This record gives sequence, structure tokens and C-alpha cells, in this order.
Amino acid sequence: MRLFTLAIALATALTSLPAAAASAAPAPAAATELVVNGTFTNGTAPWWNSANTTMTTDAGRLRVGVSGGTANPWDAMVAQNDIPLAQGKTYTLSFDAFASTNVSAVTTVQLGDAPYTNTLTQPISLSPTSKRFSFPFTSTLTTSAGQVTFQLGGGAAHTFYLDNVSLTEAGGSSSSPIELTDGFYVDPESNPARWVGDNGGDYRAGRIEAAIASKPMARWFGNWNPDISAAVSSYVSGAAAAGKLPVLVAYNIPGRDACGGHSGGGAGSVDAYKAWISAFASAIGDRPAVVIIEPDSLGDFECMDDNQKRDRVGMLRYATEQFRDKAPNTWAYLDAANAGWFGDRPGQMAERLLEVGVSNVRGFAVNVSNYYTTSESAAYASAVNAALGGTAKWVIDTSRNGNGSNGEWCNPAGRRLGTPAQVGGPGGTEMLLWVKVPGDSDGECGIAPTTPAGQFSPDIAIRLIDGV
Repeated sequence: MRLFTLAIALATALTSLPAAAASAAPAPAAATELVVNGTFTNGTAPWWNSANTTMTTDAGRLRVGVSGGTANPWDAMVAQNDIPLAQGKTYTLSFDAFASTNVSAVTTVQLGDAPYTNTLTQPISLSPTSKRFSFPFTSTLTTSAGQVTFQLGGGAAHTFYLDNVSLTEAGGSSSSPIELTDGFYVDPESNPARWVGDNGGDYRAGRIEAAIASKPMARWFGNWNPDISAAVSSYVSGAAAAGKLPVLVAYNIPGRDACGGHSGGGAGSVDAYKAWISAFASAIGDRPAVVIIEPDSLGDFECMDDNQKRDRVGMLRYATEQFRDKAPNTWAYLDAANAGWFGDRPGQMAERLLEVGVSNVRGFAVNVSNYYTTSESAAYASAVNAALGGTAKWVIDTSRNGNGSNGEWCNPAGRRLGTPAQVGGPGGTEMLLWVKVPGDSDGECGIAPTTPAGQFSPDIAIRLIDGV
């Protein structure tokens, strides 16, 4: 097997493994932990605290008393020095934290001496309930004098609690799913592949096989899968046996497609959804995968009442926690709509992503099932990421964006296939993916007025190939 690696420039490199390793994915190496005493089992050293704070350990965690009346976050802080960093390498800072009252704070990874250049600056919202935070970032510094800080000033007096602080370089125990596989998985049972298999004599079959069915694309999972554990496990097992990276879409949230209406349905209740998404993540386990979480789920807020929105926020946050905790080699991405829907309000989309726990997963996806060009989508995603503080990663659905958008979303004419799945893309894009299955209908509309949503149409497929 070869390793399909992601370089810092987001290029692909292929390296041969010994023949003895060809039948199995390599076991992840142990990650190098850059934080010392992040569990506070050995007291507080080498952590230090600034003025306006007191520091001790309490029940196996760090307890920090924070004075009120300070002007800036850095006026009251705890930190650890002598953190080695390398420019261009990717790291993840993770920790558990809570406070005695609802307060805001800032965590940074930065140069420990003047001019204190930041390579990660991440605002965090704290409450009396402990939460796990996780922030991936790419270092802009090469130094042996890095520093991890928790900046707690600028607000009311409170007590801050911290535990399980970890800073590791990507590629250790939480290896990239790209590093563990040899390219993207081609679904042998995709709708286009099934149609070609059933219609080999059709004059369109050869063209659809060459242009669509033979390409990597996502498989969607929802309430049409009676046993979600078996369905997901079978699909991921097939990809693992081939040494390839599967792309999956979780699409079962109650009230899905609230604005579009053509793909309505989903789980019957909040509890049913939580059980479903937990089983989904568990079925992947430690095998490498990419998952797109609930297309349209954040954009649809405009078409939902307050109770529905509150329930949806809770379900999506729960989903991010499940993938974080149960699928360690999965890169999961929350759906963040598209350049036409939220292009003029990326900050609002960033707020929604933060609310549902984007820090628990790899990042977000844009342009799912839509047609905006890759450059338009990358510009929109970059604006969303800037509003998030620059800490997330993103992917773009390029399945049908070869001719861009004409402003219509439901089976519009004149669209074309986009760039097939690849690692890297413009403006820091992590991957280009075919998330929507080309040829599957958006609903009974446009050029397919009698084809239900999700059903494959060879006529739509040929139009996408020809761009008509």
C-alpha cells in the first residue's frame, strides 16, 4: 500500500510501503505531546500565572482564581513556555475547561517572547459545565520558545478550571485519514454504478461509467438505511479493504431540507436522531473516513421556529461530540451552506458553526449539492473561516460546479461536472469532493420534473457531462 499524504502546500505525495504492509493500514505512531503536565497530576509546574490570578490544583485539575476589573484578556492569564513549533506543520490544541460563571476567554499558541506573535488565537465561551475544546491549526512560527496561554482577564471575577491540556502535531495518534489510505474510495454501489450495471446496453452507459460512475463520490446515509450501524460499517469496511478513503454524508436530522422541501424527513425525534448519529460514529470506529454532517442544517434556520432551532443546535453539537469521541480517524465537516446563500453574511454562518461545536470536528463543508464555482466557494469559505478565527479547515463540493451557478438550485439546465475528488484546492481548501452524486435529482423540478429527490436520472447525468 502507499500513503496518500497531504503536504503543507496541500499537494499529494505517494510513498511505497513494504510488501508485508500491503494488506493492512499502518498503525498510527504515538503522538509527541508538547505540553508538560497537562493533566496536573504533578502539581502546577511548569505552568505559571500572571498578576491578577492565583493558581493551585483541585481534584486533579488546575484551579485559577481570576480578579475582576482588568481591561484586557492578557491582564490575567496562565501559560506554559518552551513549546517547540515548526512553521508549516499542523497541530491540535485540546483541553477541558469550565468556569464558575459564564465568561469569555482567549487561548493562544504564540511566541513566548516579544513580539509575542500568535499562530493560534481562539476565543472560547466558558460556563459552569465542563466542555472539551479542540483547535487544529498550522503554525506560522519556527521556534523552541513557543507558549500556550489561557487569557482570562477583561471580565468579572471568577474561577477558571482547566484539565487534560494537549498539544500534538498532526500525524501521531490522531493521524490524518489521508495518511492512512491510498486515495479516495470509488463506491461500487453508487446510483450511477448501479444504473450502468443494470443498463449496459444503453448507449449512454459507457459515457456515464467513464465520466461519473468510475469517480470517487460520497455515499449518503439516512432513514432509508434500516440498520445504520450495519450500513455504515459495511461501507467503511469495503473502503478499508481496498485501502481507500471513504466519504460519507449523514443526512437524517429531523425536519431536514426545511427551506427546499424536496428532501424532507429525517429521524422521528431528537432522541431518535441522537441514537442514530451515535450508532453512525460508532460504526466507523477507528477506521479512516471523511463525513459531511447534515447538509442544509444550518442554512435552514430561516425556515424554522425557535424550538426547532434550539433542538437542531443540540442535535448537531451532539453529532460533533460523537465523531470526536468515537471516530478518531474521521475528519468530519459541518455543512456551512454556499456562496449564494450566505456569501454576504459569513459572520452569521461562523456564529452558527461555533454554536453547534465546529471546534469538535475538522471544520466545515460548502457548496454541498450546489453549483457555485470552486473559486467563489473558496472565497466564501475563507471568509467564514476568518470569522471563526482562522482555525477551521474546509472542503468544497465540486460535483456539479463546472459551469458555475445560474441562480437556480433545483435541477437547473446548463450545469457541468466539476473537478473530481482531490486533496487541496484554492485559498487553503483542504479537499475538493463530489459530495452530491452527479445524476441524482434534487427533486421534482427543473429539467427533471418527475424524478424524486435522490433518484438517479441518466438524462441529468448526460447533461452534466455535456454541460447542457
